[in-house]
Amino acid sequence: MKIMLTHGYFLHEDFKEKEIMRPYVPLGILYISAWLEKFNYLNDIFDSTFSSFKKLQEKLIHDKPDAVGIYTNLMTKLNVLRIIEFIKKEPLLYHTKIILGGPEVRNHIQNFLNHGADYIVLGEGEETTLELIQYLNNTNTQKSIYDIYGIAFLDKDKKVCITPERAKLKELEALPLPNRTKVNLQLYFDAWKQKHRTSAISISTMRGCPYTCNWCSRAVYGQSYRRRSADSVVDEIEWIQKNYQVDTIWFVDDVFTISHKWLREFADELSARKIQMPYECITRADRMNEEVINLLHKSGCFRVWIGAESGSQKVIDLMDRRVDVLQVRNMIQLAQQNGIQAGTFIMVGYPGETEKDIFETVTHLKQSNPDIFTITVAYPIKGTPLYTEVENNFVKPLPWETSTDRDIDFKRLYSRRYYNHAVNMIIHEVNAFKARKKGQLLQAAKLKLKALAERGKMAFTK
Repeated sequence: MKIMLTHGYFLHEDFKEKEIMRPYVPLGILYISAWLEKFNYLNDIFDSTFSSFKKLQEKLIHDKPDAVGIYTNLMTKLNVLRIIEFIKKEPLLYHTKIILGGPEVRNHIQNFLNHGADYIVLGEGEETTLELIQYLNNTNTQKSIYDIYGIAFLDKDKKVCITPERAKLKELEALPLPNRTKVNLQLYFDAWKQKHRTSAISISTMRGCPYTCNWCSRAVYGQSYRRRSADSVVDEIEWIQKNYQVDTIWFVDDVFTISHKWLREFADELSARKIQMPYECITRADRMNEEVINLLHKSGCFRVWIGAESGSQKVIDLMDRRVDVLQVRNMIQLAQQNGIQAGTFIMVGYPGETEKDIFETVTHLKQSNPDIFTITVAYPIKGTPLYTEVENNFVKPLPWETSTDRDIDFKRLYSRRYYNHAVNMIIHEVNAFKARKKGQLLQAAKLKLKALAERGKMAFTK
């Protein structure tokens, strides 16, 4: 049986990411690939990141796979629909079954099936995909399609059938290492080197997140927390160092320091094996303290991303972030004092946010002074509490086939243009502050003028 896995992300189409240039291979399909091969199902991965839609079409026609598994998220949704349409219209691929998985599919089941997907994998994908492949390959004749938990499909009457939810993997140690040899990681390393002078590789140590932030999707792993042993993670780092020339690690976990016990074990294991590899990770201020920061530094962390989303405690509470903005500031500063760069995330335009809250965010960024921050205008992802909260206030309905949740706008206190100018104002205001601290007074003055201009536009577009 010929099996192909892909993800439909094409870097050359993503102008913002081309500027940022921090591409990572999708670990999800690498794990699926390794799990299938563990049970003797050979497969190919078409890594579309540095390729093109045309080359994907050519590969599909050349290989004529029996099944194509496609990882689907907000960024790739529209390309995934293009891939489905191509397969369904191509006579040479009449037999190819399309399997979708990933965070985007759970809350759009009917639409994806109507568009041509044959099966949708809901939640964690390894066991479900294996059973589905076994069914399609007629190697598990004891099971009917209805016996496979965690999938959706159209029955013979074209009605959506959703089987019972599959239990999550209890022991992540059962997972083989992601099948990195299936893709050309050197393309990623080179892209990083050219832009940032250092290369990076991604590793996952945990699945799920136990927190309840209203804007965050939990469509794949749910509100859970499961973690690999520190030993197995260090084994993976050791394997990477033996097989690749790469400079840094990006831990993709939602809250890297959630378990202080695990972090101690991780730091001790690295030390015992005399392994050194710089890394960056994401965490929460309430899962940090001086001991945690020392452990991060000891284990090689050079940058920690500490979520805040806003400088206004009122807005943070509306998000159900369950974190104190003062603690965020303190942890950013404490990390920096201990030789670790600190990054943070900012969101504007959240329901209930006022102009006063926006300027509290400016103050927060100046007082905490992170080394780097990202900023975006809030948008609702289907299936989240935020989406439910604003669903009746969408500005206008958008065709599902040609839009994503990122395109959704909803009625807020101010216009969408106002928030776009607010983003620019915050960037210029904070960068002016940073330039002034460095003694770059002319640059600071120029940035301050830009910030004032954006403030004028904010007033005009309220």
